[in-house]
Amino acid sequence: MKGAMRSTSTHQIVWVKPEIAKEEWEFFHHPAKQDFYRRHGIGWEELLAAFDRGRFVTYPRANRLMGVPVALSYDTYEEYAVYLAKAKRGYRKSYSKMEEALQRSGTLTVEAPIVIRCEGEALLFSGYRRLCLAWNYGMVPYVWQVPFPSLT
Repeated sequence: MKGAMRSTSTHQIVWVKPEIAKEEWEFFHHPAKQDFYRRHGIGWEELLAAFDRGRFVTYPRANRLMGVPVALSYDTYEEYAVYLAKAKRGYRKSYSKMEEALQRSGTLTVEAPIVIRCEGEALLFSGYRRLCLAWNYGMVPYVWQVPFPSLT
């Protein structure tokens, strides 16, 4: 599969380039992310324009990506328990479906999580459940990292 990255253990996740248009809600409505966009002067149109400059990078389980702190990237088991395992049923349900599919077939193809990187900090824009799935299965996942120059 052209343009795809793989993470493997006894199971395998195939990471494909995400479609930014599917993540519009994360930009306009996720309350915890709005400050990051405002601080860096990132609008939706600017994000769309920058998106194709992104690239796949590995993201070992940590709160930093290539030395840069990543906001909303809850990497500890305690954070996983709060933000996913004990989250509202609908949020957990999609994770459970992915996990069941991975266990059933051994291979799962998903869009890579998106990380926006700007001025020495980053934000996990989307894909927390997919990231957790790989981490929980002992895999080093890939994310689509979008570099964002300062606009201010």
